[in-house]
Amino acid sequence: MKFEWDQQKANSNLKKHGVTFQEATTIFGDMLSVTFDDPDHSVNERRLITFGVSRTDKLLVVSHTERNESMRIISVREMTKQERCMYEEG
Repeated sequence: MKFEWDQQKANSNLKKHGVTFQEATTIFGDMLSVTFDDPDHSVNERRLITFGVSRTDKLLVVSHTERNESMRIISVREMTKQERCMYEEG
């Protein structure tokens, strides 16, 4: 899978949430990751949210979209306590 992102957005996301977009890409290897449509955050393109575990065992939420054969990362952060409970309960 090919990933892309805006580097300025990646830098601001790292400062705000302490997670790199590179680490965000690793949740797509999590066999238990769950992806949902996120229509509330975009009207111009299909926006998705994926919950999963990164290679460093962080529970992450990644906002992304699909563009021309690539997965474009929009943001990443650690799951909230409520999101963690929902993810762990399946």
